[in-house]
Parts: sequence; structure tokens; C-alpha cells
Amino acid sequence: MLAISDDAPGLSDRQRDVLDAALALLVDGGDGLTMTGVARRASCSKETLYKWFGDREGLLTATVQWQAAKVRMVPVDRETIDMQALSIALEKFARDLLGVLAGDISVALNRLAVSHAGQEKRNLGKIVLENGRYAMGRRLKPVLDAGHDAGLLVIEDSEEAFRTFFGLVVRDVQIRLLLGDRMDLSETVIARDARRAREQFLALHGA
Repeated sequence: MLAISDDAPGLSDRQRDVLDAALALLVDGGDGLTMTGVARRASCSKETLYKWFGDREGLLTATVQWQAAKVRMVPVDRETIDMQALSIALEKFARDLLGVLAGDISVALNRLAVSHAGQEKRNLGKIVLENGRYAMGRRLKPVLDAGHDAGLLVIEDSEEAFRTFFGLVVRDVQIRLLLGDRMDLSETVIARDARRAREQFLALHGA
């Protein structure tokens, strides 16, 4: 069964195409994602899907992981990290996060996860939390710890610091998108908001 890490390395082009097909089906059909539908959309066999993903839940998990992997982390060297490197990493993370959240795919996934929770179908909600929000924390917290250890950040707990930064980046964007607000989230706006979140975070926690 295929497993995808936070940065989704090792995927073949064919596997990426299959996951993109699954994401497109989620946007088009919501809860109607099936192994048969993905196989038809991606022009592959169901046997291949079962070999790679195990079952529908495994396919959903890999699909959410693949979407979350689009939020990348700029590598930082704990031994040589300085404020410029930290600022670049924070701003890049914020820009990627906003870009992913603003897309139709993330909106569809989050709407579907919320509807599952409301109907006590908890699997997708757990998958989105574990491979979305929590994966974002696992990706950024080592950078925050490195900044703290280098004397660049004043934080007591990297999880709390991550929650602060996440809030400064996302603000009310996610809930407004879920409710159908057609916000202006062009690349220029996203870049501006990412820079502002980085500046505000460093104003709060910069040493």
C-alpha cells in the first residue's frame, strides 16, 4: 500500500495523475468518490488502485496527503539559521498554505469533511485533520524550534507558536470560503497576506 510522507516524495507520474483524478472527482462529485470512479477517470484498473492504496479510505488518505504536500517547507540549517532564512521559510510556508486553501479542491475537501462530522461519519474528518492541519504543524514546528534554539524567536511551546502563526496566516479566509464568499485571492493578494502574517508573527515572537 502506498504511503505518502509530508513532502510526498517517491510518487511516480502515474500515481500523481491518479491522485489528481481523485481530487477532481471530489470537487465534481463530493461524497461520490469510488474506486470504480477513480479508475475510470484515471484510465487505470481497480486492481492497481487496491494495490497502491488498499481501499477507499486509503485512497482518501493518500489524496488528502497529496493535496497537503503542496504546502512545502523551505529547508533550514539548524546550525546556520539566521533571521533572513527564518523569514523566508515562514513567508514561503504562509504563501503555499493560503494558495492551497484558496483552491477549489481544498474547499471541497473541507466542506465534505465538515458534512461527515455533522452526520457522524468521522473518517474523512480525521483524515483531513491528521494529514492537513496536523501535518502542517509537523512541517513547521521544527523550523520554529530551530529559530528558538538560535535565539531568533521567543516562544515557550512550538505548538502554541504554530497555532498563532496559522491564525495570522489563515484569519477568516477558510470559513469565508467554506460559506461561499468569492474572495480576491490572487497571487498578489496571497503574497501580501503571507508577508503580513510573517511580519506580525515576528513582531510577536521575534527576539
